[in-house]
Amino acid sequence: MFSEKQKTLLILNGVCLLITGVLVGWLYFIMLLEGVRLWPFIELIVVDVPGDRRAWNMAHMEAFTNGGLLILTALITPYIKLSRLQINVLFWTSLTYAWLFTLPAAANAWFGTRALAFGGGPFEGGLVNDVIFLFGWPSFASVHVAFPLLVYGVWNHYQSVRGTYCE
Repeated sequence: MFSEKQKTLLILNGVCLLITGVLVGWLYFIMLLEGVRLWPFIELIVVDVPGDRRAWNMAHMEAFTNGGLLILTALITPYIKLSRLQINVLFWTSLTYAWLFTLPAAANAWFGTRALAFGGGPFEGGLVNDVIFLFGWPSFASVHVAFPLLVYGVWNHYQSVRGTYCE
């Protein structure tokens, strides 16, 4: 069972990711409008937000998706039955994938990189691309540990209440 502190930290990090999604969303919005428009007070304050529309959309959605996943994980803890070690691994891998999918996506949007391959692959490479790409490995590994642990934990809980659903 998750400790109260772990559940609270999952929710707190989830809320912080939702706030990150809002902030990234504002940059996305300003980039689309090519500045700040506060009509009728100010017609346009030109602000050059670098990057691609699709990359900002991705960063915006990564933050909301991962924030929601952390909050959801905290809320379903009564239905996750794992050992103390497995709970700790699930906790840390969840925080890792949530932040390290979101922050590199925002960095990709800001720097105009893809970070899908070291050296750029079919896209433009460079130091920034390579650093962001390397930040993707912990999240890639973590999500492939966290999600099977979630399924396993819920399955263990189901096994412990099996047969009671028809009473």
